[in-house]
Amino acid sequence: MWSGAESSSRGAYSISRFDDVLILVRHARTALNAGGRLQGRTDAPLDEVGEQQAMALADRLSAISATRILTSPLARARATAAAIAERHGMTAEVDDNWIELDYGELEGTSITEVDASVWVSWREDPEFAPVGGESFSQLDRRVHGACRRLREAAADADVIVVSHVSPIKSAVAWSMGAPTSIVHRMRLGQAAISRIDLSGANPVLVTFNEEPG
Repeated sequence: MWSGAESSSRGAYSISRFDDVLILVRHARTALNAGGRLQGRTDAPLDEVGEQQAMALADRLSAISATRILTSPLARARATAAAIAERHGMTAEVDDNWIELDYGELEGTSITEVDASVWVSWREDPEFAPVGGESFSQLDRRVHGACRRLREAAADADVIVVSHVSPIKSAVAWSMGAPTSIVHRMRLGQAAISRIDLSGANPVLVTFNEEPG
């Protein structure tokens, strides 16, 4: 657990109390990540760098007193979660709510090849979805619901969730009561850690985009 002397004006929240924290972990790297392609639901494995990142994450989180470890069903998240869970003597639970955004017909497309109008639509319209894909509003509904359920279930305990860039950004927006559009002003690296304190009257974002090493 972390410790600190600061406290929040929310009264019920104290940064010195970290026994009810949602720890969000972005999966380690794949070859599609390295190639700058939209990965979405494509079920790619970790590459060699990703495997090293997963081990670094396991080291970094080995001292956390987690009672549950959840993972997206996709292979890159499950492999990352398995490395973390092994250090805790646990098995990660698959939760479909934490799967990555579905990019539909844009799956596998190089980020540089996506038409500029598509990026504008994503930024300006949370209901926009590529053909066959999912909107950020749809993503928010499942992720925010998952966050609320975890908040109710995780009393005086830490929960680790291994997921993807878009669901984690959605969860961070939920913790701040921020609109969907804020996700376009966040940068989250591979194998990065973010922490949300759930111990007070309202969720509080504690860290964002921590490097695993």
